Amino acid sequence: MIYLDYSANTPVDPAVLEAFCKAEQTYIGNPNSTHCAGLTACEEMARVTDHIAGLLGVEPAGIIYTSGASESNNLAIKGIAQASRSTGRHMISTVLEHASVGGTLTALQQQGWEVDLLDIQRDGTIDLEQLGDLLRKDTILVSVCAVDSELGTVQPIRQITEILKDFPNCRLHVDATQAIGKTELVMDGVDTMSIAPHKFYGLNGSGLLLKKSSVIIEPQIHGGSSTTLYRSGTPALALAVSIEKALQLTLTQQEERIRCVRQLNEYLKTALLHYPSVRINSPEGAVPHILN
Repeated sequence: MIYLDYSANTPVDPAVLEAFCKAEQTYIGNPNSTHCAGLTACEEMARVTDHIAGLLGVEPAGIIYTSGASESNNLAIKGIAQASRSTGRHMISTVLEHASVGGTLTALQQQGWEVDLLDIQRDGTIDLEQLGDLLRKDTILVSVCAVDSELGTVQPIRQITEILKDFPNCRLHVDATQAIGKTELVMDGVDTMSIAPHKFYGLNGSGLLLKKSSVIIEPQIHGGSSTTLYRSGTPALALAVSIEKALQLTLTQQEERIRCVRQLNEYLKTALLHYPSVRINSPEGAVPHILN
């Protein structure tokens, strides 16, 4: 079988799996425990978090470890909505979002929140003019994916952040699941961002939610502070180590990997266009990792 579904799941990098296994066997203590084994694990957890923060250009306190992008999207959207319910109940998103975003918005609609969906232009990008028209004083959230998983379209996150500057009560959530290692990661003006390591040779069952320190969200899992007040549970140190390794490899090898995938994309596209019934839907400027 020729496996072409890397946008859904990638095989784990052997170096990532090795880092996970080594950490799992080395650090046996709970990082929240106060005995020697716990303190040693806590120190390693802090080192890993600091390194991940440095790789992504964020504050360590803004890193929330999750079980994956679906949990991250739920935590960000529900957390912002619930923390902002006294300010407003209006949210804006798109039809391009992953089911973990669309399903979360539907659940909030059933609880009384109002959701508007933006139109999509021919190249797959959102209609920025319409975004400006839909924004209201009671709009508390705009949720847009950084890269569309169907067409590979890169959304204009910088332009969105500029528009939102006139709406200080509105937060911007970006699902960056398909963006890491494939295109430039825009962080400025983004309030929360979801990341899934299994999309870039990391382990399934691990994820990140990046959050600005000024942004308040309501936790969805209660019962202790863990590594953050916003998500309870025993810190999964070995998974954090695997995320660190996967991110480091992806970001340091990004240009080389993009060059390789672009060559494969052009080869496949050229071959497919020999068939009259085939139409290429992915626009110019899409990430080369996705060909529709």
